Amino acid sequence: MNNGEGLKVVFMGTPDFSVPALKAILNSHHTVVAVYSQPPRPKGRGQQVQPSPVHAAALDAGIPVYNPLSLKKDEAARAQFKALGADVAVVAAYGLILPLDVLDAPKYGCINIHASLLPRWRGASPIQRAIWAGDDATGISIMQMGEGLDTGPVIAMRDMKLNGKTTTPELHDALSIMGADMIVPVLDRLAIDGRIDVTPQDDAQSTYAPMLKKDDGRVDWTKTAAEIDQQIRALNPWPGVWTANGDARRIKIVHAQLEDMRSHDPAGTLMDRDGRMVCGDGRVLRLMQVHPENGKVMDSFAAINGGILTVGTVLGD
Repeated sequence: MNNGEGLKVVFMGTPDFSVPALKAILNSHHTVVAVYSQPPRPKGRGQQVQPSPVHAAALDAGIPVYNPLSLKKDEAARAQFKALGADVAVVAAYGLILPLDVLDAPKYGCINIHASLLPRWRGASPIQRAIWAGDDATGISIMQMGEGLDTGPVIAMRDMKLNGKTTTPELHDALSIMGADMIVPVLDRLAIDGRIDVTPQDDAQSTYAPMLKKDDGRVDWTKTAAEIDQQIRALNPWPGVWTANGDARRIKIVHAQLEDMRSHDPAGTLMDRDGRMVCGDGRVLRLMQVHPENGKVMDSFAAINGGILTVGTVLGD
């Protein structure tokens, strides 16, 4: 054991999700010696090049930032990482593959903040997949990283119940804060004991959360109302969930709610001016807000009044 002096930490992350964890470590007695983040990229309507949220937070804190395009292919970037002499690297949605010599470079290796209850939802989109699949709970797993995709042993885990109304933005923010709350105690234990207990994952129970694609948002009205509701809550704001009206124009479904009524009309039928849709199990899903192509977000009543949707038509592509 040592006296619990603070660790030298390299933080590796890119999106908004990772910022609270970085700030939590910055506010602890551990020292962030460097931050790694994806390179600045064009964003917004003006397509101005902007640093990632983690990069911007690091600059505000006066922490050096490194933006290699690849650690796997860039030998100089790997040498630079090793030269930092870190005790541990904390990784949270960084977005680059870490080769074995990088994983092994810090004294205590690399630990990852992952937004699922591993081994469920290994991969790039665990938050969305948990909602889309109708899971009862999800959470944060902090794991020791190895060469496999989210396969390393788990250091700490905390769960969170899902209530059947949770959306991806809500869950994203809640899990981001949860990860930030969990990471400093893990570092504290590592600093005091010089080791940490881990629990191997059961690979037989694993599920995969692949990167989302634009076409994932297409609604199949033959699915149950619950399945379509889960898809809408999971895939907004990106890639967005869409169907086609009678003119084959895409209509994004921004918000919907399950109704306690049923219909014998064909799946995909727009029943009335309040936006009630018939799903594959006969249950009704009400479209609360839609976003037509080249238009603005509106309620279904306005979309029908504007001729964008027509009562009695069967929607789909």
